[in-house]
This record gives sequence, C-alpha cells and structure tokens, in this order.
Amino acid sequence: MLISTILHGKGSDVTTVAPDATVRELLARLAEHNIGAVVVSADGVTIDGIVSERDVVRRLHDRGAGILGEPVSSIMTAEVRTVAPGDRVDELRKTMTTHRVRHMPVVEDGRLAGIVSIGDVVKNTIEELETEKASLVDYLHR
Repeated sequence: MLISTILHGKGSDVTTVAPDATVRELLARLAEHNIGAVVVSADGVTIDGIVSERDVVRRLHDRGAGILGEPVSSIMTAEVRTVAPGDRVDELRKTMTTHRVRHMPVVEDGRLAGIVSIGDVVKNTIEELETEKASLVDYLHR
C-alpha cells in the first residue's frame, strides 16, 4: 500500500501555521481543527518545520507560560522527516516507530502535498487486515 492511497481516502488538506505566529495562535489552530500537529510554513507550500502538542507541553515545562507569546519557530522541529506519495505505508510505519514521530508531511515535487498521522497508518493497517481476513474466510468457505 502506498502513501497516496491514504491521502486519497483522507484528503490532502494540510493545516499550516506561519513561523512568526505565536504559540497561542498555534494552540487555537490545533483546537479549531482538532489535530495534534501542524506544518510550519511561511507560504503554505514549503516546509519550515513541524510543531505538535508534545512540543508545546515540553517547552511549557522547560520555559514556562511565557512561550505562549513567542513565535512558533522558537519551539518547532526544524529538521522534518517527510515522505512521498509513492512511498510504502509499511516503511512509513517503521520510520514513525523507530524515530518516535506521529506526523509526517507528504512532499511531492518539493511541495507540501498532505500529512499522514500514526492514526492514519493504524487505520490503514486495520483495513488491510480486515480485507485479508475476509479473503481468507471466503477462500475457506468455497
């Protein structure tokens, strides 16, 4: 199964936030869209970083509530792992597990093309297993 299959099912919309937006604005965006991470992008096309709820919690712990007025760029992860639509979901699952990341932007031709979460990967895996089970049950009942 390819990453493009997941994007086909969930869509390619990606919530982004500008690097100079405040952490408070970031939190509003996360709540508004009921998501756990956003891509940091000045233009909505290229990736400057990624920031998650975990990043906010860790910086709150380290530096206190003052970070709420700071720019997102001060807490984002700047070295972002990405995948391409033609990459395999099983490889993505390994990468997410090995590197302990829950969200990976999808990039095609240097442009942001979507985002895949660990939840998307798990959902896809369950669907594949259910399809395989149905095929095996059908085969046994022939």
